[in-house]
Amino acid sequence: MATAVISGGTRGIGLTLSLRLCALGHRVLALYRSDETAAKEAAEAGEGQIVPVRVDVGRPAEIRDACARILDEHGAPRILVNNAGVNRDRSFLSLTEEDWDQVVATNLSGPFHLSQALAPAMIEAGGGSIVNIGATTAIRPRANGANYCASKAGLLQLTKCMALELAPHIQVNALLPGFTDTPEVTERYRLDVPERRAAILDSIPQKRIGTPQDIADALEFLVTSRSAYITGQQLIVDGGHFMG
Repeated sequence: MATAVISGGTRGIGLTLSLRLCALGHRVLALYRSDETAAKEAAEAGEGQIVPVRVDVGRPAEIRDACARILDEHGAPRILVNNAGVNRDRSFLSLTEEDWDQVVATNLSGPFHLSQALAPAMIEAGGGSIVNIGATTAIRPRANGANYCASKAGLLQLTKCMALELAPHIQVNALLPGFTDTPEVTERYRLDVPERRAAILDSIPQKRIGTPQDIADALEFLVTSRSAYITGQQLIVDGGHFMG
């Protein structure tokens, strides 16, 4: 059974992505920071194919230790999905050093350190695919999210640099979800308020909020042979909300 590693893989969109990778025949090592309940539920949902691994991807030393254990116990993964991310939203002038450092460490430095730790073994084993989960706010800014937007913009450029240097052995692409039906998105954008939801739907050509399954469908495309000649690209899955 091939192995896949996904950060932030035990809840939200990450759990849906983990389950899709299971359905594709992978043993999934789902990295999580602290939510033991979600980790246990993910393991149960995966029926033995999801193995939770506790690691804070904002801490390079923890990443190195976790990756060493993964390679020793499970071998080189064929797929790496850098999905873990955090938000610490404040106005630009109110952002603290901690707000900036924690978001950049998790959203940008985390994918760098995870990829650097696992890519050599992936290449030696014959190659594979790395998918970085970005955001459309990497391209179009929003208020109160300078740290988040900057981290995701950096991730897009990191994706291109990795694709350039890891080719031809490893494909590296970015997957950018738009409005997706998760509790976090509902809370942040107040989608439970009918007027607010209607206004957002009016801005999306397909007139619906995306589902985690929509994102999983895109991930499946990027990690299977159907995308064999695609690398260094960004796939936006947002119903046409952003066309840039």
